[in-house]
Formats: sequence, structure tokens, C-alpha cells
Amino acid sequence: MAKVTISSVIDAPVEKVWARIRDFNDLPGWHPRMVESHIEGGKDAGTIGCVRNFELASGARIREKLLDFSDENFLVSYSILETPQPLTNHKATLQLRRVTDGDRTYAEWTASFDAAPEEADKIAAGMGANVFQGGFNALKSHFAEQS
Repeated sequence: MAKVTISSVIDAPVEKVWARIRDFNDLPGWHPRMVESHIEGGKDAGTIGCVRNFELASGARIREKLLDFSDENFLVSYSILETPQPLTNHKATLQLRRVTDGDRTYAEWTASFDAAPEEADKIAAGMGANVFQGGFNALKSHFAEQS
């Protein structure tokens, strides 16, 4: 099983960062690689088991199922159901934690998945750099512009 963990510190209070990312259907609202998203079957985006179907800037579509969601713990977990990437058994968690020094946010995005040994490192590196760090960079830029 391949694993990837990316973390960052965002110069904004955890409540503000969470308010920006908490909507499972709003990736295009804050992540530059996502261009369109909808929740299948008309379900609410906060309902465990709902499926988001979104398009990447590259044109690829991905379907992800919400596994866990907590406003109290600033946490969202999901699994990829369909992706052009050659991977299976995917599970990811994005969690925010309060940094009291400066009222900032510690953000950590982790994922584990199965992939062929010759593909796993490449997929993990791309996921870490493009999706996870790319999202954190967008959040840092957003909050820098707000201050």
C-alpha cells in the first residue's frame, strides 16, 4: 500500500480555513485544479456516503465518496471510486488543527492506496504535489490576500 502525507501551516484561524474547505462539493471554489463539481443523486454534500463527481482542469473526471466529516474535528475523509489513475483501495483524510502561536492553522492531507509497484511512487508524488500541496498553496494565497 502506497502512502502520502503533505502538511502545511496556513496564516489564518482554523475556523476560517475550515469554513473555506468544509463543503465537500466546493473543491472548485478553492482548489485551482478543480473546475466543476456536483453531488450525485441530489444528496446533501455533508451526508456520509454521498458521492461528488468533479472535473479536473485537465478534463479528467473523478468520483469520490464521503467517508467521514466532522465540524468539531475539522476533518473530512473520502475514497476515490473512479479515477483515470491506476489505483484502488484509496482513502484520504484532510484535517485541520489549531496553531495557537499566531492563531494559524496546521493542515495535513494524507492518503493511502494500492497501485502497481512501478506506478505507486509516481502517483503518490503527483497526488502530494499537485492535489495536496496545490490545495494548500491556494489556501495560503487566499488568506494572504485577505489580510
